[in-house]
Amino acid sequence: MFSHKDVWVFDLDNTLYPADADLWPKIDARITLFMAHLFGLDGMSSRALQKYYYERYGTTLRGLMEQHRVSAEEFLAFAHDVDRSGLKPNHTLAASIAALPGRKLILTNGSRDHALRTAEALGIHDMFEDVFDIVAADFVPKPEAATYERFFDRHGVDPKRAVMFEDLARNLVVPHERGMTTALVVPKPGQADHREAFEMVTEAAPPHIDFVISDLEAFLDEVARTLRGGPDGA
Repeated sequence: MFSHKDVWVFDLDNTLYPADADLWPKIDARITLFMAHLFGLDGMSSRALQKYYYERYGTTLRGLMEQHRVSAEEFLAFAHDVDRSGLKPNHTLAASIAALPGRKLILTNGSRDHALRTAEALGIHDMFEDVFDIVAADFVPKPEAATYERFFDRHGVDPKRAVMFEDLARNLVVPHERGMTTALVVPKPGQADHREAFEMVTEAAPPHIDFVISDLEAFLDEVARTLRGGPDGA
């Protein structure tokens, strides 16, 4: 399955860092605070509206832009202004990504600045050719088909030669339809899971997901060994 793959595409949040990291809850809380300041709502009401926009529009930002013409730059700067000291360099992951043949790209609904700072904290920023962020997507988030088409066009990616790693199953539907190999990254047993309830796969993986993995480093190592034709892949 991987012998003809030479483009490796990674989501950022809850994919390239562990599911139980504290980064996403911090960002989530910042978004709630932004909503509270914007509308003068209490925390509970702000969070309910935040999650409504998130589920309906794919990101809270898109809902705010469409319904209230909120400045995307202001929102992204506020939401991603968080302490990343809880993230530690992951040298194992860096080596695993480096061992993959071909190009490596990040495709995120967050901002480029957030992706670069997070990747730097993880010690993997040098592994990637580029970041395709929500601004490059013209603020149309995954899982919209237009976002993937912009990504393919901008970076000259043939989806049939690419693999997509994501923590949200709905964001893998279009990649699979376009011919990408898809891998859903889920928490390890016992790890916290910060996904929303509607985002979780509770039964057998749907047909648009080729692999479900809880250990990204081990999976990438196995793929790299297979492609090298080593003892585990001969």
